[in-house]
Amino acid sequence: MLNRTRAGAFALAIAFAVAASPSSAAEKKLTVGVADALTGGGAVYGLPQANAVKMAADEINAAGGIKVGADTYKIDVVAYDDKANPTEATNAVRKLIDRDGVKYILGFCCSGSTSAVASFIAKEKAVMLVGNAAERSITTQKIPNLVRTRPPADYTGQAAGTFIARKGHKRVAVVGALEVGFYSQYVDAVEKELKKAGGEIIAREVFSLRDRDMTPQLTKIRGLNPDAILVVGYVEPAAFVYRQSVELGINVPRYGFTSGSEEQFLRVTTSEQMEGVWDLRPTELTLLSASKNGIAYHENYTKMFKASPSPSSPYAYDQLYALKAAIEAAGTADNTEAVAKALRALPVPPQVVMQYQPVDGKMFDENGQAYTSNGAFQWQKGKWVFVEDLPSDAKAYSLFLSTLK
Repeated sequence: MLNRTRAGAFALAIAFAVAASPSSAAEKKLTVGVADALTGGGAVYGLPQANAVKMAADEINAAGGIKVGADTYKIDVVAYDDKANPTEATNAVRKLIDRDGVKYILGFCCSGSTSAVASFIAKEKAVMLVGNAAERSITTQKIPNLVRTRPPADYTGQAAGTFIARKGHKRVAVVGALEVGFYSQYVDAVEKELKKAGGEIIAREVFSLRDRDMTPQLTKIRGLNPDAILVVGYVEPAAFVYRQSVELGINVPRYGFTSGSEEQFLRVTTSEQMEGVWDLRPTELTLLSASKNGIAYHENYTKMFKASPSPSSPYAYDQLYALKAAIEAAGTADNTEAVAKALRALPVPPQVVMQYQPVDGKMFDENGQAYTSNGAFQWQKGKWVFVEDLPSDAKAYSLFLSTLK
């Protein structure tokens, strides 16, 4: 039988052993950064993305955080406004890395600002997860510490061109932000498919992000007697095109590539002026096309932020769940090289909202690119309605992307 002194020492030793054991390791904090357009014209995409990251972080923290061995990480989100501007984006990311010590940076809705950061991120011990930015070159540079959840614009444009051609249109007029690379890439892919079916693009009229009066471009298009119009651009100027086309009496089918929510369009135009418009885009969040995850995401986002989410906002939400899975698979939150490799080997996590098409069983291909299905959505009585899937071949496009530099 132990005497009191020996028993006390034994109890103390047991207590010390328990306190020092890995299973009782202290909770840690993992700071993730968001660089996105929180103000300005790009905010219709960037602010919902930043909100989506915040919501995903809250969900992951409430479910116990990120598990790495015996350690548990709770996520803290730091967000900076890049204003969809390359200089602001560079400054925001430099601040996240150099001042805040952030190793994982999410968001990135707009291609110009995203490309500016992509130009130097390979030199950093950080991982960049790109969302809505659709410029193809972002994932042709073979950057090992960069992945993107949204597919490139021309991947979707090819499917859109096939859809428009099947509708029998032979003379299509385009109006859009064609000085932006990914929009012109989308249109080039559409034109290629139209030509296969004996159609053509008869006009390419340009507007800028800040333009609101599109009547000169639309008046010129009206004089060409097109049998369809294709609108590519950010939500607000695209909405003005849809409104003004009705006001000018242009009564032909209208197709678009915008990814805006009903609320965003109705700030500019009426539901009657939008009736019948098609949006040919990746199969993003629209309730009629949503999985159970998508329906729950819509409900939770609306409750948390008192507004409906934009269709493209889950790209950023999915980023954080992919990052969580990669950190846990790598067994480290500190070694960014190991986490970047784990992202490239990752199957699609079960919590994601978008409908990804894995390549060789992986969410991201060798270029760091993910692919969703593409869909035809139509405005019907005040809502975007998912009508049908568009033909898409993620494997074939991935092989094509791998040949580019």
